[in-house]
Amino acid sequence: MEKLVSPKITKEIVERFGFKFSKSLGQNFLIDENILCKIVDGAEVSKEDGVIEIGPGIGTLTQFLAERAGKVVAVEIDKKLIPILGETLKDEANVELIHQDVLKTDLHKLVEEKFSGQSVKVIANLPYYVTTPIIMKFLEEKVPVSTIVVMIQKEVADRMQAKPGTKDYGSLSVAVQYYCDPKIITKVPRSVFIPQPNVESTVIRLSVLKEPKVKVKDEDLMFDMVRAAFGKRRKTLLNALTSSGLGFEKEDIKEILKKSNIDEARRGETLSIEEFAELADCAYPYRHKEQKHFML
Repeated sequence: MEKLVSPKITKEIVERFGFKFSKSLGQNFLIDENILCKIVDGAEVSKEDGVIEIGPGIGTLTQFLAERAGKVVAVEIDKKLIPILGETLKDEANVELIHQDVLKTDLHKLVEEKFSGQSVKVIANLPYYVTTPIIMKFLEEKVPVSTIVVMIQKEVADRMQAKPGTKDYGSLSVAVQYYCDPKIITKVPRSVFIPQPNVESTVIRLSVLKEPKVKVKDEDLMFDMVRAAFGKRRKTLLNALTSSGLGFEKEDIKEILKKSNIDEARRGETLSIEEFAELADCAYPYRHKEQKHFML
């Protein structure tokens, strides 16, 4: 089948199948070959790779992926798109379509069953309302993928790669950079979508690290402290951590900050990932001291 990338062909398919775009599912179909090539090139897809594509739409990006990848598994939540994809991808022998919600999918099982020993990459034009939950599901569940290349809302991409001390730096920056090295591939104008979204988009590459960026005794504790520090950005670390419901007394927080060599007057947005890890490791004995007393 000819490439779906032109606005004319996309509109013809949408009209022929009577498809109605769903705002609730954040459906915006890409119609620019240059951007599609940048996505595939940015992911460095080769025949040795397996690809999980989330939200294939009518299969425009899927066709480009099928040319380069060994195998593509496209996961689509919208049942109205399944017959369209059955038509547009019928000639792509290395593409498998799954009608499923990726957020309810056992991703470890999917990788194990669909990709036999291949390097697996995630590539997607994500609906913006589920961008963060989908990305963090892959990272937090430690799904064995090497690369995640996604088109997302520009502001979210900016936050993912933000550095300490900048306005965009926050808990999402720490979470993503704990697991990945992020890199912006290209910015995407609204004009290359049907229908046009209300926001600017960015394609970002997340190179998943073999080990997290820092070693920490208790990941959950570290991220609890990260969320607490950024939950009240205007407060000093001492006040933000004390009033956050973490369960530490103010004097405990003072001792933890002192042992971490972190000034209690600093704000969370100034701390690096390494400093958050040190903070969590110094807090670890205080979080677990009741358990230790019980064991004694």
